[in-house]
Amino acid sequence: MRTIVIETDSVTMEAELRDTPAASAIWEALPITGRANTWGDEIYFSTGLNLELEADATEAMPVGSLAYWPPGTAFCILFGPTPASGRDGMPTLASTSNFIGSVTGDATDFRAVKGGARITVRRKGD
Repeated sequence: MRTIVIETDSVTMEAELRDTPAASAIWEALPITGRANTWGDEIYFSTGLNLELEADATEAMPVGSLAYWPPGTAFCILFGPTPASGRDGMPTLASTSNFIGSVTGDATDFRAVKGGARITVRRKGD
């Protein structure tokens, strides 16, 4: 398993990347740093990577999921309902995205991250 660390000024959390082409491309590009954008209980920021949708791409994912959103070339952290979520409150992205991994801690901790905060994703141990 490939362990990453997501760091902001208020949250540091480990996550595991899946064995998929998008997750592998992100792993190879690490470290990636950006400015957090928020959309409901989702943080996203551009990776600068142009990756294709995968066969299991979807819009709704469980709390704690990490996704790659092709239209924004973005790394996404899902920790609760978004404006696109249905009545069940399941995190829902703006459009179909690749499921690339999951955080290993309490994803709701990301509620402390404000828009514009610096965010870095790196390999654990780097």
